[in-house]
Amino acid sequence: MDQKSNEPNDPGSNKVFNDPIHGHIELHPLLVRIIDTPQFQRLRNIKQLGGAYYVFPGASHNRFEHSIGVGYLSGKLAKYLKEKQPEQIDQAEKIDDRDVLCVQIAGLCHDLGHGPFSHLFDGMFIPKVLPDLSVKWKHEKASLDMLNHLIAVNNLEPVMEENGLVLPEDLVFIEELIFGKRTDPDHPEIELEYKGRKPEKYFLYEIVSNKRNGIDVDKCDYFARDCHHLGIKNNFDHYRFIKFARVCEVDEEKQICTREQEVGNLYDFFHTRNCLHRRAYQHKVTNIVEAMITEAFVLADKHLTFEGEGGKMIKMSEAIDDMVAYTKLTDNVFEQILFSTSMELAGAREILTNILNRRLYKCVGQIYSANEINDTKAIGMHLAGDQDNNLTPDDFIVNVIKMDYGMRKENPIDHVRFYSKRNPNMAFKIPQRQVSTLIPRRFQEWLIQVYCKRTEEESLRTARERLDLWCNAQRGEPTELEANEGPNPT
Repeated sequence: MDQKSNEPNDPGSNKVFNDPIHGHIELHPLLVRIIDTPQFQRLRNIKQLGGAYYVFPGASHNRFEHSIGVGYLSGKLAKYLKEKQPEQIDQAEKIDDRDVLCVQIAGLCHDLGHGPFSHLFDGMFIPKVLPDLSVKWKHEKASLDMLNHLIAVNNLEPVMEENGLVLPEDLVFIEELIFGKRTDPDHPEIELEYKGRKPEKYFLYEIVSNKRNGIDVDKCDYFARDCHHLGIKNNFDHYRFIKFARVCEVDEEKQICTREQEVGNLYDFFHTRNCLHRRAYQHKVTNIVEAMITEAFVLADKHLTFEGEGGKMIKMSEAIDDMVAYTKLTDNVFEQILFSTSMELAGAREILTNILNRRLYKCVGQIYSANEINDTKAIGMHLAGDQDNNLTPDDFIVNVIKMDYGMRKENPIDHVRFYSKRNPNMAFKIPQRQVSTLIPRRFQEWLIQVYCKRTEEESLRTARERLDLWCNAQRGEPTELEANEGPNPT
């Protein structure tokens, strides 16, 4: 944040941020008030890509700048739909300034709930220390808790009302934009209808987190931002997507559609997603580092406490229910353990020291499978073999990662509707066969990564041989074993 805007309609109120991805961007003063709180500033110390920074030297960006980028793009798309298409939208469906501001706040605050090292915390650490949670805990849940905590402790409700928001209605809308539909407490399989806006404005729920087809401004920002910092080419043009976005009626429901000529750009969207997962997010060394950090956090959990509500000292894993303590959880937990002198933290400290000295677990191999693999313990037992190998199942970590275009076996483009220049109000599907014969026919596979904690060459050679045998035993299942030769990248 560096200077005030000189917009004639609102002189001196907006502020300008110089962002490396989107250039000079303006944000509403209410968004600036939210940014200038300890709860939001905390995101400066949470790496966007978690352990990937230990593999890709440029991946040093944080959730802070990504959140600002999503807040900006959310407003850009909402304003574009508001200003460019008023005559095609009925009076009840027209986007007003309240809608735009709510969408901006949701984009800005959608990642408030991320824990240390981003997805490592909710995807790896919490499931290990709290395996008996009745409902899987996700960072989106913490984002809602943190947003309400942020508003309360910084007394922002009057400021929100001064800026035209209607509470609690608009706060419910913002929470739904972030989290999606709620479920019936008595019947979790049943989704409840949105309460923040009426059905004629349901298309607004597709801007920040699009449950219909996965195309939203959250991904628009992190594709561009992650590619920039990782040094990977981004073929998707999110500005073209916003430029050609249009609200059309589909099955008596308003949806955000795009121009038919953009179908190739949308396939590039999902290709970029897949490329980022293969080359960076699920990089074998990235996942090794994150597995080691997770082990260290699990060992440290009982002995590392944080001050929560009312001065109560609670464990790291318990902080998900206490936003006072959760505000203190950032990537700095790594250094807290590393520089501690407590004997209780000696085991965790040793693991983190090994990471810094690049004494990492070794990747025995990677396998791509068309069929899901569920029994990872059986793989570990097979790799351990008999006792003569001096290997045990505990020496192995087996990761099974679902790789897809975001909608399991389905092609997400089948859930997108297009319009033509000649008839901009008529939405239609574009079958895959009309786009290209080179588009993949399958949209889901599984990546199995096998790591060995033992790093002596004899153990690694035995483990690789036994993994080869396991692969050969999977008759009738297409697999591809990638040999793990050469040094780990740095």
